[in-house]
Amino acid sequence: MKKIAILGSTGSIGTQTLEIVRENTDLEVVGLAAGSNVELLEKQVREFRPRLVSLQSEKYCKELKLRLADMEVEIVSGMEGLIQIAEMEESEVLITAIVGMIGIQPTIAAICKGKDIALANKETLVTAGHIIMPLAAQKGVSILPVDSEHSAIFQSMQGENRAQVSKLLITASGGPFRGKTKADLENVQLEDALKHPNWAMGNKITIDSATLVNKGLEVMEAKWLFHVDFDQIQVVVHPQSIIHSMVEYVDGGIIAQLGMPDMKLPIQYALFYPNRRPMAGKRVDFYELGSITFERPDIETFTGLKLALRAAREGGSMPTVFNAANEEAVRLFLQRKIRFLQIPEIIEMCMQAHKRIENPEVKAILAAEQETYELIRAKF
Repeated sequence: MKKIAILGSTGSIGTQTLEIVRENTDLEVVGLAAGSNVELLEKQVREFRPRLVSLQSEKYCKELKLRLADMEVEIVSGMEGLIQIAEMEESEVLITAIVGMIGIQPTIAAICKGKDIALANKETLVTAGHIIMPLAAQKGVSILPVDSEHSAIFQSMQGENRAQVSKLLITASGGPFRGKTKADLENVQLEDALKHPNWAMGNKITIDSATLVNKGLEVMEAKWLFHVDFDQIQVVVHPQSIIHSMVEYVDGGIIAQLGMPDMKLPIQYALFYPNRRPMAGKRVDFYELGSITFERPDIETFTGLKLALRAAREGGSMPTVFNAANEEAVRLFLQRKIRFLQIPEIIEMCMQAHKRIENPEVKAILAAEQETYELIRAKF
């Protein structure tokens, strides 16, 4: 029986993880953490019966306690609650499906307790990869990627000598606005940006896909996960989303991982690695597919990716500012307070205003995040 805890259990990755638990009786959920979705968390607690659950604030905890008055479950809140979930003695794997830099501290706490990490919270490595990866190595902890692209790279490296990797090719669908010009994007609406052609994801990551910011974050994450230079990472637009990413080796050979666009595959792979399990669902039909195509990303129209690559190369605290500015800009866009094209404009404004720190500790990372939020909130 493998015991797991999940940060972000009511989100897209969290709910799909629980679908996998339903289908595999040798998985047991011991801890769940959510933000504010009390109603769904109550249903999850009643079904999976974890010992410990966490919510964003004490207000939501009080409501959940009333709903679960007939059950024996400990309910905690805030960052302390997330860390308690992360450090649970009985859990073996922590699934970090929470969105945002709030995932950094509980991930560090879990690593320090020797827990393997099934990583879906890309912000953790984007902003603190220089802390997380050496710590995981020191503690003998595995960081198992759950992002589709990073899982594909990880799978394509199995049985290979990582020192012989020449290039990582990270695929991108191109999002709902692939092929559009800046003029076309001037007046796009929120509903348009949320219509991803291939993937069913949460709102924030769907907007990140529309701006191509998500690909930039994945480039930053891949550097730390796979110990490569940025010059060894290439983004390739692949509209069909069947090839999830590829690895080129020094002899020119390329190994790719293919499959239907379904997040359950990389989640399940991380949970049972190095073994594979049967999984229901549609398979790739190459006769039906007919062809697959590739394009160069348009970084002049989708400047979010261009800015991400700049932040990646500058390093230090700049990826934190890039990420925080994007988080806040996306929040404003989801609230219809800014236009779509203002997202990269806000990111660039924050990057230009920031005084870069070379090797920031967690305290400096969180301070840079807060300063970025304050800069944006003072203007919008």
